[in-house]
Amino acid sequence: MTISPGAPQRADPDLGVLSAQILFALQRELFRRLGEHGYADLRPRHGAVLAYLDEAGSRATDLAFLSGQHKQVIGTLVDELEALGYVERHPDPQDRRAKLIVPTERGLAEMHRSAEILADIERGHAEAVGEAAYAAFKRVLRRVADRQRGRRA
Repeated sequence: MTISPGAPQRADPDLGVLSAQILFALQRELFRRLGEHGYADLRPRHGAVLAYLDEAGSRATDLAFLSGQHKQVIGTLVDELEALGYVERHPDPQDRRAKLIVPTERGLAEMHRSAEILADIERGHAEAVGEAAYAAFKRVLRRVADRQRGRRA
């Protein structure tokens, strides 16, 4: 991480600062690498849909819940992703009034590439800190995330 000269730094950053540093650095690397594989038209905001999208399709309300975004934001992102060729809207066979957001072939390919890149990033972290320490870190982080969302793990 590059810090501007003279920028104040905390000796012990809080959870929000650390989480943001991880998220933004991870997004930069993921989207840089996706760009190298032909997905340069995607932006980190599209992750609110693509990261939670089921390969068989998802309802916008479910994507909103899972990503923590408003349904209107998800609708805008789905519009963008549809225009870019990553998703399509299909009638939901369970409820004809609802629509399913379904990945296209390009969308599925991107989702698989993204999973490969993220797995590679995680392998690098596990190698750097040790497999057991990284596994423990993820367990604890998951419990903290669950607790923060109001669920007791």
